[in-house]
Amino acid sequence: MPRKPKRLPEKLYGSTVSWEGWEFRILSSAEGVRWLDLHPTSFEALEKRLHARILPDDERNQRVLDEVHAYLRGELRAFTVPVDLRGTPFQCDVWRAIASIPYGKTTSYGALAAAIERSNATRAVGQATGANPVPIIIPCHRIIGSSGGLTGFGGGLPLKERLLGLEQGSLNI
Repeated sequence: MPRKPKRLPEKLYGSTVSWEGWEFRILSSAEGVRWLDLHPTSFEALEKRLHARILPDDERNQRVLDEVHAYLRGELRAFTVPVDLRGTPFQCDVWRAIASIPYGKTTSYGALAAAIERSNATRAVGQATGANPVPIIIPCHRIIGSSGGLTGFGGGLPLKERLLGLEQGSLNI
C-alpha cells in the first residue's frame, strides 16, 4: 500500500513585540499576518502547534510591527496590514464582524451574533471569537459580556482592560 506523502511544514516569519511587560509573537506567511500570540510562547512551541517552520524575520514583518507599535502608542486606530486567516466560514464571518467594531467601542457577544444574522448562536460566536488567530488586529478585546462586564480574553483580562483603556483614552476603565 502506498504511503501518503508527509506534509511539509509551512514557512512562517516570526517577530516579537514587547509592551508594558507583555510579550507578543507575530507570525506572517507570504500572504499576510497569520498569528498574533498574546503570550510569550516560544517559536519552537508555536512551530509544533501550527505545524510550521518559523524563521525569525523582523524585516519581512516590518509593516505589521510598525502598525502594532503605532497602535500600542495610541497612534493607529485601524490596521491596514493584510491578514492570512484560516478558519471555518462561520469563524471568518465572526472575525469580519469583529473587525468592523470601531476603535474605542465595545459590543456584546449577543449583538455580534445578531450582526451576522445568527442571533441564536451567541455561544458559537464566543467560541469563534476565542479562536481568533490575530487578536488586536482583529480586535476581539472589544467584545464584552451582555451585562457590560469584561469577559474572557486569550491574553487575560488585565491585557483586555489595558487595550480598552488605551483605546478609550485612559489607563484604567
